[in-house]
Amino acid sequence: MADISIQIKELNEKIERESAFIERINQEIRKVIVGQKHLIDGLLIGLLSDGHVLLEGVPGLAKTLAVNTLAHTVNAAFNRIQFTPDLLPADLIGTMIYSQKNEEFQVKKGPVFANFVLADEINRSPAKVQSALLEAMQEKQVTIGSNTFELPRPFMVLATQNPIEQEGTYPLPEAQVDRFLLKLVITYPSKEEEKQIMRENTAHEFPAANAILSTDDILRSRETVKEVYLDEKIEQYILDIVFATRFPADYHMPSYTNMIQYGASPRASINLAKASKAYAFIKHRGFVIPEDVRAVCHDVLRHRIGLTYEAEAENMTTEDIVTEILNNIEVP
Repeated sequence: MADISIQIKELNEKIERESAFIERINQEIRKVIVGQKHLIDGLLIGLLSDGHVLLEGVPGLAKTLAVNTLAHTVNAAFNRIQFTPDLLPADLIGTMIYSQKNEEFQVKKGPVFANFVLADEINRSPAKVQSALLEAMQEKQVTIGSNTFELPRPFMVLATQNPIEQEGTYPLPEAQVDRFLLKLVITYPSKEEEKQIMRENTAHEFPAANAILSTDDILRSRETVKEVYLDEKIEQYILDIVFATRFPADYHMPSYTNMIQYGASPRASINLAKASKAYAFIKHRGFVIPEDVRAVCHDVLRHRIGLTYEAEAENMTTEDIVTEILNNIEVP
């Protein structure tokens, strides 16, 4: 037992050193983004966990600007793709072009070949385009003609989507939504924050973030995040939360059986563990505590639970279900 305590103490000191750059990244992002702490934390968790992030909110809430700013703090390749109803898979991944000079077909790579890919308004494009992005997200590779190309590392898709009620949107397939580590819901700023936003946007010069990290720094940090200690009790806590979405009656919530069409997949357990480790790292800690799991739980689970018509008729949301699960399951 003493050995474990010593190991955790050493790990804690290592994580404290290795995570020092988090403050610097936050400082750079805050030069540009006012408020939105939850959004910034979510983007950093995605970056450190090698996961993709889906951002949902009405237009004008700085979703695109936040992603752009994060990409600027890392000296990495960044591409933005505006998803429209007439977008084709070739516009995303690339295509074969005939070269008259060489008398042969050559590969022209698309904008998905970057470290950070911002898929803007992803739910405005039809299924074919979304499935092309799905291969890139899942396999970290792209097939053009008969050639398969590895995508650069790190590779991260940050997708923004408008709320489904908005005109001209296609719901994303469940299989694709499940590929996102987190789904962050962005809300309006407070009156004070909006006053500051207004001042910055009408000033002579708009602030800009500086590059303070390289892609190698990110890859090294990801390896360190994997070392964060996850106790068996915390593992059990994560499993209880995920299993409660599948079998609510087993967790003293029989009334939710008719509300949930399908529960979270095993990918939810993996991502909840990954995101909790990354959150602990952001807080400069070498071990995960239950509060870390609770802090990321809504963002990891809100897009992985299917609701029945009954739940929708009662205006029940996945947020409500996750909150109820967290209130019902014993904290270790």
